Formats: sequence, structure tokens, C-alpha cells
Amino acid sequence: MTARTSIRQNARQKSRDAHGTIAREVKLGRTRHGLSQDALGKAAGFSGSKVGRVERGQAPRLTIEDAVMLLACVGLDLFLKTFPAGEPVRDVRHSALLARLARLLHAILGWALEVPLPITGDRRAWDAMISGPGWCVGVEAEMHPNDRQALERKIALKERDGGVQSVILLLARTEANRQFLRANELELRARFPMSGRDVLADLRAGRQPRGSAIVFL
Repeated sequence: MTARTSIRQNARQKSRDAHGTIAREVKLGRTRHGLSQDALGKAAGFSGSKVGRVERGQAPRLTIEDAVMLLACVGLDLFLKTFPAGEPVRDVRHSALLARLARLLHAILGWALEVPLPITGDRRAWDAMISGPGWCVGVEAEMHPNDRQALERKIALKERDGGVQSVILLLARTEANRQFLRANELELRARFPMSGRDVLADLRAGRQPRGSAIVFL
């Protein structure tokens, strides 16, 4: 299963779960206030049959606006909040950036994309992993980083949980990324102390990098 397929499947399941929760809350609220489906539908601007479909979980295309309206009519608010969960879908440029790094590796080194962290149920993954005899390096590729603290936290947690000896922060060679590095150089060098040039030299020679580094390609 690819990461993109997994994202779609997880999203569909979460959508079904959300519809189930809304269905239960609408029905409970309606019965609590002694409303018929027709009465609730009239108040919300829907038909009674639509209310029935919502309550039976048979309205897969229920919009957020309609859900908010139905819940408001039974005295409830719909509250939404997002949380970090897994890795985002990457674009073609991101894939090309990783491919540029892969082409620089010695033939004896292993290369794998979208490698899950070794924790059951954990949806995080390294963008890529480079491996040699008894060692592996996690690769985190970024096209346009802008929040240094968030980036550091994400990589630090992956490094802690990801079973790697070091990490490569792979950045696209753009002026915006150079400015990002200059603005955060002292903080980033503490986490990525090795020279990107030295790490690439090690990888070209098939050697284990001697530490974590930022690599521009």
C-alpha cells in the first residue's frame, strides 16, 4: 500500500466516523426536544426524508453547512479542530528533489522512499531512507520551509522514534531556502552540525555519514 493510498483510506474512514457522530447527535437532539423529522427538516430548510437519511448515516454528501444547520436547530454547535496526523501528499518537485539525492549515492547503499517509522500504528514516515551495513540515515525533504521551530520539532521526534543514526534535511536549491538557512543558521547548525558537502562525499563513497547535515540540491 502506498502512502497516498493509505491517506485516502484513512480520510474516508474519518469521514464515515464524522458522519456517524453527526447522525447520532442530530437524532439525540431531535428526540430530546420532542421534534419529528419533518419538524426539524422544516426548521432547517430540509425535507423530513433528508433528516431521516442523515440520522441513518445515508447522507454521505452532507455538507458542513447543512450539518451545522441541523445541529443548531437542536441546540448544538459543531466544533472542528485539526491536528497533525501523518505526512502530507508530496508533489512532483518534491519527488524530483529526492531523485537528485538518490542519483548521488554509491551503488552499494540502499535507498527507499516513504519509510514508515518502526512504531505500530504510527503514520509518520521518512521521505526517504539511505542504508548501509548496520546503519541508516533518515531523509526529510523540504521545498519551502518557513517555520524553523516546527521543522526542528518534527525532525527531532522522528529522529527519536525513527531508528536512524543521523538525519539529512534535504532542501531545494532556491534563494528563499538560502535566506531561510541564513536567518536560522545558528539554531539549525546545532541539530545539523555536519557539512552537507562532507556528507555527500561520504554517501558517494558508500560510507556512513558522520552526523546529521543540511544538504542543498
